[in-house]
Amino acid sequence: MRIRTAWLVLALPLASCGTAAPAADTARVPGAAQSARYDPARDLGPLFHDVQVASIFPDSKTFVDAVPRRPPAQIAALYATARASAGFDLAAFVRTHFEVPGAPATGASGAAPGEMEAHIRALWPLLTRQPDDAASTSSLIPLPNAYVVPGGRFREVYYWDSYFTMLGLVESGRTDLVRSMLDNFAHLVRTIGHVPNGNRTYYLGRSQPPYFAAMVGLYARAADTTQALRWLDALEAEHAFWMDGAASLAPGTAHRRVVRLPDGSLLNRYWDDRPEPRPESYREDWTLAQTLPENRREAFYRNVRAAAESGWDFSSRWMRDPSDLRTLETTELAPVDLNSLLYHAEQTIAALRGFRGGPGDAEAAARFRALADARRRALLGAAYDVASGFFYDVRWRTGARVENRPTLAAAVPLYFGLATPEQGRAVAARLERDFLRRGGFVTTLVTSGQQWDAPNGWPPLQWLAMEGVRRYGRADLADDARARWLALNRRVYAATGKMTEKYDVVDPARPAGGGEYPTQDGFGWTNGVALALSAQERAPRAAAPNRPAPPAAARR
Repeated sequence: MRIRTAWLVLALPLASCGTAAPAADTARVPGAAQSARYDPARDLGPLFHDVQVASIFPDSKTFVDAVPRRPPAQIAALYATARASAGFDLAAFVRTHFEVPGAPATGASGAAPGEMEAHIRALWPLLTRQPDDAASTSSLIPLPNAYVVPGGRFREVYYWDSYFTMLGLVESGRTDLVRSMLDNFAHLVRTIGHVPNGNRTYYLGRSQPPYFAAMVGLYARAADTTQALRWLDALEAEHAFWMDGAASLAPGTAHRRVVRLPDGSLLNRYWDDRPEPRPESYREDWTLAQTLPENRREAFYRNVRAAAESGWDFSSRWMRDPSDLRTLETTELAPVDLNSLLYHAEQTIAALRGFRGGPGDAEAAARFRALADARRRALLGAAYDVASGFFYDVRWRTGARVENRPTLAAAVPLYFGLATPEQGRAVAARLERDFLRRGGFVTTLVTSGQQWDAPNGWPPLQWLAMEGVRRYGRADLADDARARWLALNRRVYAATGKMTEKYDVVDPARPAGGGEYPTQDGFGWTNGVALALSAQERAPRAAAPNRPAPPAAARR
């Protein structure tokens, strides 16, 4: 049995601000059920701060992933005594009392030299983790089913990465693994209240771009549409998480992840419930915050963490001054891509409710359709500029568009089918003129040194842009960009034997740079997008099972 007309939707890929949550809200961080688990920043006291600031490890993430060899409280007490001893060696203390993670292997055997696709398929077992049985003294949040990690320093599942990884799993015939990952995300929603950035306790304060509905649609189309209902409750619970506080907002105010524009329209922003340094980047955040007046540090931490929730950490997209990370204003913006995702989630929930047809489902379906329609009207009205033919993020306090910082996020309304045909054609033309480079689409037009800026191109954004413009009649542009990107992937693989998380699309001879850590090898979403695009390249006239169709509302 197939989902009827609702399938058009399921096929889709689917500074303290305003009236931000008061201090009391910080105490009720989602994930209370996980509070008994080890949280390094909370449980190690001064030891945590001292280790991170002293740069015992080059990467701040190493220590938060290390596993204590005895109860954390005992280690903290031992440290309080030992630190005053003559000749105390902090690095030796840490290595005595913690099991430090090593670098995971990413070299795959069994793939002939030069065969990038075979190499990727051989990587899936290396990147797959079996159901967790993590000790209570690990920061890892156990998951009940197998899952795929990105690779390198990213030893856990990551939310938005997983959608693009799943594209490749589908092409590899691993829909079983896609299903188990979806069950894991539903488990996290049930037990924590949302899908966190990754399955670590230090990520509990934030999520990532909400691709859960797009994942459900991908699985349903690739495997079994009748199974989509199994995740409906989790989809609705996740939507409630993103919309918390919406009912009581006045125009020009915000609460957590919800904002109301001056005209009364409701949209969303990125947020994090913990106004403090990110534990996995503690040294970087704390050190930079010390250069700010004390009364500005909480807002800085909020904006840093909100940028991390966006997945674009970091980018001039979020910065008033692209040369100064202290000018982050992430929580001041209603992002065009986030709101496109939530539109799609609302459409998906409405379709599933309508398909189920039980008591109350018709009313619920109508309610979610109305939410999606209202969001689409609000986003098209606020984010699209007719004069430049492009979508921009929106300053929710004033309703002004951030037109001086165009980004590849403008392709996401095309991918999810929100744009009108005229808007889609205009955006595609701008992407071709300003963003297409030798190796694919560049992320922004600003070279700031941040990793989500020029000259870098990122696999998820390539897929969104290519399939977005294809949907609006520009198959020629999509095919051109695909050829450039795959040529770059293959060139780097032939030279290094690696699939990296990002690439320099302006000068393909250079490695990508920027960011708080070296470019990683693995790499989940690179593998997924490369396999999906390679399959298109081999059979361009065949129906693309992973490519979404726009909902009827966008085809008027």
